[in-house]
Amino acid sequence: MAVDRPRRQLTLDEVAELAGVSRSVASRVLNNAPHVSRAKREAVERAVREHGYVPNPRARALATRQTGAAALVISGENPSVFADPFFAQVIVGATGALEEADLNLMLCLAASDRGRKRVEQLLRSKGVDGVMLMALREDDPLAGMAQEAEIPVVCGGRPIGPKPRWFVDVDNVGGAREATEHLIAAGRTRVATICGRLDTEVGRARHQGYRDAMLAAGLEPLPPAEGDFTEPSGADAMASLLKNEPGIDGVFAANDNMGAGALRTLRQARRLVPADVAVIGFDDLAVAQITDPPLTTVHQPIRALGQEMARMLIALIDGGDPTPLILPTHLVTRSTT
Repeated sequence: MAVDRPRRQLTLDEVAELAGVSRSVASRVLNNAPHVSRAKREAVERAVREHGYVPNPRARALATRQTGAAALVISGENPSVFADPFFAQVIVGATGALEEADLNLMLCLAASDRGRKRVEQLLRSKGVDGVMLMALREDDPLAGMAQEAEIPVVCGGRPIGPKPRWFVDVDNVGGAREATEHLIAAGRTRVATICGRLDTEVGRARHQGYRDAMLAAGLEPLPPAEGDFTEPSGADAMASLLKNEPGIDGVFAANDNMGAGALRTLRQARRLVPADVAVIGFDDLAVAQITDPPLTTVHQPIRALGQEMARMLIALIDGGDPTPLILPTHLVTRSTT
């Protein structure tokens, strides 16, 4: 008596062969990715229907991925960066999106020669299925490595110089301009800025937004006091501003950590906020709600930044060609303005 044996499940390669398309095209159709002609899409869908191919997430991962991991690489060498509330939220957002696609997250720091060599080896050996890069600085070797990589790379923010093909960023110029316009609309005429590192795109973009708003209002932009996005650097920059520009009545700090530092210095200098000096930050981190007084700030969707970076990377790994994305910002008014 003959026994019916279970029908063997088709592989992705066999579906592609039956449809007369490449394996990558078949993968894009099954993942509902764009940039596939109607004829090829219909051929793949017909092969799936007629031969009973049933994809599942784990089988798809095995078919299109090699390691089951993606890396988040930050151009820095201090491990405490991962405890920074900004990067912590990015990690939460990225991890959630990667888990949905059965991908694990690897964290890497790469500012020292040793760190960069480790990342270079990771890219060349294809030790992960894709990479997300953040905090790139001017002439950062990581940007060149990313361009030469044979695996998908997504940038969080845009490096200075040639723009990457795939990136997720926020509207840094627009957010900084809105913050400065808010100070000007409140009657502040001597508005200064504590800018971030000017060897980073985010530092330059937020400084540009400040300058745009000042010039549009017919006001002279003041020389920036540069910080490194940390609270102590914001305190030091604020002290420098008070020394060089004692008449300032408004300050735009390029992130909340520096804004918190500025408030500390103003309190020590017995300058009332906002009566004497109004202050606005950027990011809308938890620290902005617990400063004294609570900090007006520009909200950026940090967790969504990590999430969208991961989603873009997943689309690339699965054969898609996603579009670069710029996320919106908006002002959150509290007690410092």
